[in-house]
Amino acid sequence: MAQRPIIWALGIAGSAALSAVVYGDRLARLVGVEDAPSAASMTTGERSAPLRTDQAKAVAARPSEPPTLTVAADYRGHYVVHPSIDNLRIQMLVDTGASVVALTAKDARALGIQPSRADYKMTLSTANGTVKGARVNLREVRLGSILVRNVEAVVLPEGALSMSLLGTSFLGKLRGYEVQTGRMVLRG
Repeated sequence: MAQRPIIWALGIAGSAALSAVVYGDRLARLVGVEDAPSAASMTTGERSAPLRTDQAKAVAARPSEPPTLTVAADYRGHYVVHPSIDNLRIQMLVDTGASVVALTAKDARALGIQPSRADYKMTLSTANGTVKGARVNLREVRLGSILVRNVEAVVLPEGALSMSLLGTSFLGKLRGYEVQTGRMVLRG
């Protein structure tokens, strides 16, 4: 057995997979879940609950339900998201203390936004002091199934920001958002 570690490892992996299939519903009942979660899990209202496929279709068909997105904090406690801005995906840090969406010069260039030197008129106070930014308007920002149109933003000069910020000019247009034990819930 020790001479064939690959066969030994495959045997253990196969046993684990078989146990999961055989005892999965018992484990689900032990932890208090009626039906084991499936690919058709959806967020409904304030609580997340696993739904059967027919239930998922019924909830998705209700137009009154606002789209909801849950974002887990990274190891530093930051909420990093990847929204599409005018159909280009950009990495951003959710910053509830930032009054506007702030774009790095690099991200702005990728979006085709190239303000002239004269456009940098807006004075902003940051953790590193004051900086001049160029005010712009983003046609649409999509985060998961949440879509916000006409979002005020500012482009900061090269080196002023290491990552673009998703500020309250976006967050304020949502129905709400909250932070709960290492996760942020955004309601579109």
